[in-house]
Amino acid sequence: MTTESSSKDLLPADLAMGTVMLKVGNMKLMTDYYQRALGLEPVAEQDGGVYLGRSGRPLVHLASAPGLNLPARGEAGLFHTALLFEDRASLAATVASAARYEPGLFTGSADHLVSEAFYFSDPEGNGIELYWDRPREAWAWEGSNVVMDSLALPPQRFLQEHLTEEAVSGQRETRAGVGHVHLQVGDVQSAHDFYVGTLGFEKTAGWHGQALFVSAGGYHHHMAMNVWNSRGAGPRQDTLGLGEVLIEVPEGDDVGALADRLRVAGVQSHHTGAELRFEDPWRNRIRVAVR
Repeated sequence: MTTESSSKDLLPADLAMGTVMLKVGNMKLMTDYYQRALGLEPVAEQDGGVYLGRSGRPLVHLASAPGLNLPARGEAGLFHTALLFEDRASLAATVASAARYEPGLFTGSADHLVSEAFYFSDPEGNGIELYWDRPREAWAWEGSNVVMDSLALPPQRFLQEHLTEEAVSGQRETRAGVGHVHLQVGDVQSAHDFYVGTLGFEKTAGWHGQALFVSAGGYHHHMAMNVWNSRGAGPRQDTLGLGEVLIEVPEGDDVGALADRLRVAGVQSHHTGAELRFEDPWRNRIRVAVR
């Protein structure tokens, strides 16, 4: 592959997505869903909220916010949090438990060529993707664009072929991570200007001017933004749903370089030395911290 930019003003190639924080109205219901449907376990508790994850690694932070309303349709915010599994069997085990928990929360599935993905909605409407990646050597590139598609992926057939008793019994011991975070935004060009032009991601794909996919280090995408439900959306209100996206980088110098780029671009941020907090043009909160 070739990259869109050779500039030194790029995010580090070994960047990783960290914990996604969600503001929730019904902690009991949401905690039950993420534990029983997705097989996550409590990792830590803080200020009335809970961090849930796998193998001691937090993936989702549920923060109690009982006074807030659900976001209105068409607002910017979270499209989905994408949990990445190491193989098809561990993916199948969690797809099966999520489908058993409440079949009506299943929203679709697709073979994206680079990955196979299953989509759900949690009880408060936050989108979830469960997926595994095909090996990188199997991905096709056209210049700097990774070749992706949305082909049929029948869920029953996938489960018949890949669900094993061993994967079900060992579900909570298998590793998973936040593979990418997909946002709803008001317009794609502003998203490109911010996430590529200022933050230093590289564009890896677009979708008819309706979606943008960006990454570091040649991954298919660490983040994405679309306008499918939110074209023209302005800055977010304080609602239930997405609270914060965490991006993890290896060095403090990476945080400092990004702080410099934000300052030059006129983006307000709070820099503690170890981490940087700021908002995108739609008031989606981003935190960049040393891993």
